[in-house]
Amino acid sequence: MQAKTPSESKTVMTDLVLPGETNPLNNLFGGDLLARMDKAGSIAARRHSRRVVVTASVNHVSFNRSVPLGSVLTIEANVSRAFKSSMETVIDVWIEDRESGERTKANSAIYTFVAVDDTGKPIAVPPIQPETPLEQERFDAALRRKQLSLVLAGKMKPNEATELKAIFE
Repeated sequence: MQAKTPSESKTVMTDLVLPGETNPLNNLFGGDLLARMDKAGSIAARRHSRRVVVTASVNHVSFNRSVPLGSVLTIEANVSRAFKSSMETVIDVWIEDRESGERTKANSAIYTFVAVDDTGKPIAVPPIQPETPLEQERFDAALRRKQLSLVLAGKMKPNEATELKAIFE
């Protein structure tokens, strides 16, 4: 299977935050943002795998800045690493100042998706070939995150997590 680059899966979704999507403080509901990130991440994973994908896990979410009513919200996602049938997607959320147009990073997340066949069985996906220093950094970090998840789930012994051990040596 031929490797693909993270840019081949890049997904950008832009939307406006409306009154029905906000809490009493006039900020976007966190759950609404999670759903939007899930959609963007799943599109990126589907572009990479060209298969139906399912959300396997939400590995990390960082709500650094509230998203006010009326904000122009842009969600950018791409696949950072592919394993056998799973793909890690990195998702960045930007808000645009209404007057200046300046974009500020508001939130970020890491989701994992699994490609499945028509019966719902996991299916192999192409590997990732990073092209930029940032893509390489995200690619390398994805393996450490996967090993940590496997160790915490009891599916890998800590002494087998070579990428994690290398951090502490």
